[in-house]
Amino acid sequence: MDKNINSKTKIIVGVPNEYFIEEHMVAATPSSVAQLTKIGLDVIIEQGAGKKSGFPDKEYQKAGASIVKTRKDVFLKANIVTQVNPPADDVHKKESSLNLLTKNQVIIGFLNPLIELTNMTQLASKGVTSLAMEMIPRITRAQNMDALSSMANLAGYKAVILAANYLPHIFPLMMTASGTIRPAKVLVLGAGVAGLQAIATAKRLGAIVYGYDIRPIVKEQVESLGARFLKTIPDEKTNTETKDGYAQSMSEDFYSKQRELLSNIAKETDVIITTAAIPGKKAPVLINKEMVELMPEGSVIVDLAAANGGNCELTKANEIINEHNVTIIGTTKIQSAVPKDASQMYSQNITNILLEIIKDGDINIDMENPIISNIIITKDGNIVNTRIQQLIEENIQ
Repeated sequence: MDKNINSKTKIIVGVPNEYFIEEHMVAATPSSVAQLTKIGLDVIIEQGAGKKSGFPDKEYQKAGASIVKTRKDVFLKANIVTQVNPPADDVHKKESSLNLLTKNQVIIGFLNPLIELTNMTQLASKGVTSLAMEMIPRITRAQNMDALSSMANLAGYKAVILAANYLPHIFPLMMTASGTIRPAKVLVLGAGVAGLQAIATAKRLGAIVYGYDIRPIVKEQVESLGARFLKTIPDEKTNTETKDGYAQSMSEDFYSKQRELLSNIAKETDVIITTAAIPGKKAPVLINKEMVELMPEGSVIVDLAAANGGNCELTKANEIINEHNVTIIGTTKIQSAVPKDASQMYSQNITNILLEIIKDGDINIDMENPIISNIIITKDGNIVNTRIQQLIEENIQ
């Protein structure tokens, strides 16, 4: 057991406002505050931090938190700072959190460590202990900390609702005295957490749903939700997923067959929801401009991979565009469209991590704990995560 901070006074958890322009979430809710105060922690909330999520300051105070006026107050007083976005994202509107963090402070949040390597180096140079929510391992004991899955569930649901709002006709089959309205056809690319939730939601709304994934292992899950599973059959010896369960990069021959399959289905598809992502890499392009041209007029594409370049060739991050009479939605913060539920789920994930690292009133960073060893990026002035160390070395070369 490695005690990197010996707390002689109560540990203070600080929650600043999320100033990233697209963010409506907050890293703590009144419910999570109550849990933290119950185990003897003090919690300070920046004034108005929960306003966009539907949590007024008075609710935090009722739960036992103290309200502080400024962002600097949070960083000045807190031993642990919890955020939603990477600290440097705040530079869009306010002073970057990187400039406010101090030696031995702990920061927990989505840090984007596989991409923002410079930020990770800066965190190390400041002596900050950083824990990245993206790096939670896919093991049973860590399920209640898995913020990526929490957010993906909401993203999959909301993507379907968003598509339904923009589609010029309804999802379900409807038989009326005026005639029969055919059901919408929905194609979901990627059958991870977000994709499966999108399939389930579209099916509940009455659409005819198709699911596609390069991993044959997910076929049963897709079909159990009532969707038809499409797949490009690789060579039997081909491994289509990483050891972590994610889809991995494939050969050009495979992608050629994939484009042929998706081109054929795109011709008669009203909605395409894309969710395919490769951690730390640019999102694979699954829908090219020629496929978009084939889609029926009025069709909708919701690209959940927009933040990493997009699964659609024409996607523009944080924009809704119309190309060839197809609406393409490049949302990067779709879970923030349901900020109350998103904040409740995320704050519970954060709380479970805090319960993992706080023992007997001290902050204990146990590097032998498989959860901690996966999510910790910096500690004692060094990059301690092997994966991030390798990426930095590769960049230098």
